[in-house]
Amino acid sequence: QVQLMESGGGTVQPGGSLTLSCTASGSIGSIYYMAWVRQAPGKQRELVASITSADIVYYADSVKGRFTISRENAGNTAYLQMNSLKPDDTAVYYCNLQSNGGGAWGEGTQVTVSS
Repeated sequence: QVQLMESGGGTVQPGGSLTLSCTASGSIGSIYYMAWVRQAPGKQRELVASITSADIVYYADSVKGRFTISRENAGNTAYLQMNSLKPDDTAVYYCNLQSNGGGAWGEGTQVTVSS
């Protein structure tokens, strides 16, 4: 079983920055990809960014140029650097992992962008 631990959420003013981290543990196996998905109140979940084991990245149009996804060398920790944050970025951010050991979701971390 795979467990994910997220950290780094909080409240920031518009234009500010936050970095989220997600660390996987347990029977991870070989990771296919790690991703960040967010859900704002009253809205559907949105895939924000993902990174594969080959470091192929994807970004939603809404965050391109502002967010950067990366992973540390051992591959079981992913980061989401979020710059130039906007009120529309306010959401619960969930980490998602898919590996040959199975898939997993984190519990979510709240990001609030407000003046």
